[in-house]
Amino acid sequence: MTVVMNTISAVRVPTEIQAPTADRTNTAGKASGFMSTLEGAMQDIERLQSSAQDKVTALLDGSGQDVHSAMIAVEQADLSFQLMMQVRNKIVNAYQEVSRMQF
Repeated sequence: MTVVMNTISAVRVPTEIQAPTADRTNTAGKASGFMSTLEGAMQDIERLQSSAQDKVTALLDGSGQDVHSAMIAVEQADLSFQLMMQVRNKIVNAYQEVSRMQF
């Protein structure tokens, strides 16, 4: 049985919807709320995927990991990744719709 885990690091926001670097920071030099929220969510998803991969590896190694917790971790990681991809798609669609508007 081969376990293939997708990593979140390969998923990036398209460059056409990224704000210029100067616009992404507020006066205190911190990332804007929206961008920091997205980055935090991506880090959480990557953490879930890493945890799931560790649990599956422990299960396959026979180091006492039970099947149920490994499957739950894999499903949590999968669902969070799917949700993140749907949110990304909605953001891209919203950007494309705004770019089609005539002012």
